[in-house]
Amino acid sequence: MVRKPLLIACLAAMIGLAGCSGSHPGAADETAGTSDAFTPGAPLAASFTDAQLSGMKGIAENEYLQLFVDDQTGAIAVRDKRSGDIWHSNPPDRDQDPIASGVNKDLLSAQLKLDYYNRFGQLQSINTYTDSVAHKQIAFEPIPDGVRVTWQFGTAERTAADLPLMLSEARFKELSGKLDRTGQRALTIAYKKDPDKPVYVRNDSALSGLQLARTFKAFEDAGYTEEDLQQDMEELGFTQEKPEARIFLAAIEYTLDGDNLLVNVPVADIRYPEGFPVGEVSVLSFFGAGGQDDRGSIFVPDGSGALIHFNNGKTMVPAYRQTVYGTDLTMERTEDAIREQAVRLPVFGIIREGESAFLAIIEQGASVASINADVAGRLNSYNYVYPSFQMINKDEVTLQADDQHRTLPKFQERPVRTDFTIRYAFLSGREASYAGMAQYYQQYLERTGGLPRRQTDRETDGETDMPFYLQLIGSIDKKKHVVGIPYRALEPLTTFEQAKTIIRRLQERGVHRINLKYAGWFNGGLDHSVPERIAVDRAVGGSRGLREFTAFVREQGISFFPDVAVVMAHSGKSFRESKDAARTLRGVPAAIYPLDPALGRRDVGRSPSYVVSPRLVGSYVEGMLDGIAAYETGGISLRDLADRLNSDYRKRRTIDRAESESISVRALQRIHEADLNIMAEGGNAYALPYVTDITNAPLASSGFKIEDETIPFYQMVIRGYIDYTGAPFNLSHYSNERQYVLRCLEYGSGVSFTWIHEPNYKVKDTDHHDLYAVHYALWMDKAADIYREVNEVLKDVRHERIVAHEKLDEGVFKTVYESGMSVIVNYNGHPVTAEGRTIEAESYVTGGERS
Repeated sequence: MVRKPLLIACLAAMIGLAGCSGSHPGAADETAGTSDAFTPGAPLAASFTDAQLSGMKGIAENEYLQLFVDDQTGAIAVRDKRSGDIWHSNPPDRDQDPIASGVNKDLLSAQLKLDYYNRFGQLQSINTYTDSVAHKQIAFEPIPDGVRVTWQFGTAERTAADLPLMLSEARFKELSGKLDRTGQRALTIAYKKDPDKPVYVRNDSALSGLQLARTFKAFEDAGYTEEDLQQDMEELGFTQEKPEARIFLAAIEYTLDGDNLLVNVPVADIRYPEGFPVGEVSVLSFFGAGGQDDRGSIFVPDGSGALIHFNNGKTMVPAYRQTVYGTDLTMERTEDAIREQAVRLPVFGIIREGESAFLAIIEQGASVASINADVAGRLNSYNYVYPSFQMINKDEVTLQADDQHRTLPKFQERPVRTDFTIRYAFLSGREASYAGMAQYYQQYLERTGGLPRRQTDRETDGETDMPFYLQLIGSIDKKKHVVGIPYRALEPLTTFEQAKTIIRRLQERGVHRINLKYAGWFNGGLDHSVPERIAVDRAVGGSRGLREFTAFVREQGISFFPDVAVVMAHSGKSFRESKDAARTLRGVPAAIYPLDPALGRRDVGRSPSYVVSPRLVGSYVEGMLDGIAAYETGGISLRDLADRLNSDYRKRRTIDRAESESISVRALQRIHEADLNIMAEGGNAYALPYVTDITNAPLASSGFKIEDETIPFYQMVIRGYIDYTGAPFNLSHYSNERQYVLRCLEYGSGVSFTWIHEPNYKVKDTDHHDLYAVHYALWMDKAADIYREVNEVLKDVRHERIVAHEKLDEGVFKTVYESGMSVIVNYNGHPVTAEGRTIEAESYVTGGERS
């Protein structure tokens, strides 16, 4: 057997990455170099170097932008040649920050932060400044139109822990006999005789610097091996694990793409030691950050959108953080009951008041991204917003034996299969506003196929009335009794014939442009079984009733959308949770219990629904399309496919959230190709190219305490391309119909109601407590009045985009449509004067003229 010198083997294990895990099989083992590998491009003209770019080198340039890099720190800067604005990855004056200290000070100089787990599942962090630049472990490589920066985190420096903990007298004499005087002296200083035992113990307090190096050389000269260490441990009864170097690698690629900066973090190039998986990656945390003397706002995509004003002093409330596309239900705990608006669009930005702005668009990795933001005064002196990406998820598994419990971390089997790419767009002048951001994003989506083609009045036969969104509930599952024996059966709430009655009565009140969502019509009512096949419920009229109803709505010019759930299911003969449900990291089916509104948490005493494994979504969609084709409905309502995005952590068959997004997109494409109009709940960005209508679109933000204003950013992006409405008025938080009317006018939204034909008591003692005020007769007149008022204003701008929106005063907002027509709404309980006009309490005025 070949005997390897112990210290050489330790060093090889530490600096070689053979023991590191890459994000894909066969990843090359290599270490990051130093800044000596940096080869700058041709320097830019001297006139382009100013105080803000001191020490930086020109890397790339095009018609619009110039890219600079600091080859000592890794910081970058982008100069907009059109406006002269300069955007820095790190605050130029960060060294003078009077608030930040310790790691928070170092983070101001970092471009990446990696949060990784130790063997106990605890999070620890490393960053490109503290753990790489400080050790000169940074390399630069020119790439087309930009530069690639690579960092090695951690060092392979040997410490006293790499030396044997103790030596026997015999071993000490053996080693000394092989050394010269210098080596013998080093060994004598490194080990002290134990007065009570015949051993020499390592003297850690003396082992540093030059003395540590001399001791390592002494062991190497004496030929001490791994086998010698094993023999000493057995003889002296001690154990000593070889220290594992925690060396990580990561890279960022910066490229100029027209008037944008593209920032890409290749996941395949993130390497980590086995046993220390990287959980989250934070990218350019301080790009474009505003200081304490700056005026401006942070834009976050909370619900419809929100602004956080610079330096608002809200340092005693939590910082902003939200997951893009809402919660992954396979990671949601039973007790969790998140009540907040979801992030529907993967965007964020910063507005420098009166100067410039940037809009960031997450192009890859949005499904695993979170948006983070904070204001100056908490951890540092800056106002900033940035994305972080979940690379590997963690949960906990509890083992029980002999009345003892042990909790162990359980990690995702492999990293997520997507890179993390952010596109930064730079705006100036009048475009440097949230309205300018929305317009830019809209144009970006148009250009990349992220929105459907716009409709015009001509293409809709001159139909200019706003849609009235009506959801009818067909039937629900309910516990019943016969001679005291309980059983479950369908309770009809609105049959097809009763639905005709409701529609006629609405039409009698002047509501003709009805977009009808009909839920609870097949496979067992509202909580139907999976749609791998379609069987229309007899309780609401059966197949014949549906055919007659479809013919009726077509004759009446009503858009009909039968409602189907695809990604959530209930246990039953067509769905076996053990085989068909997505698995959590704990290995159990992902069950979601109904929300108890009184307690604000999930009620585990009621029947759960289950997260469908994404691998089944495609087959369910095919079954649904086959089953519905014969009824020629012309449309379909998707309850959850555009609203929910979930993983599946089934062992050796993991489907991560990015892969799940691709599956959902393919399903939406398939439905679109079937020539069906698609009404979708929620409206996540990946669904926008395929839908015609969105229900429960966000008409507000979550109202987090750190936020200062709610804005209609979502509406400013999609209006004119997709029709939309918010939550049904009769099931919303609005207790005042005037406030609801004003919100519809400000946000350009359609009116929405959810009804049943039967009395409200029919839903008593069921799992549908949320249907508490839905009897149509109680709402018919009020609904018609609300619709007439909203329609009278918005029908003239039926297919128009919102081109401007601003806050004129507290509770007073102005919305401008592309023809020039404007609406000023006053939410206050008293009259206000704005732009020379008086707006009465809880009222509005219109202005402008159609061009």
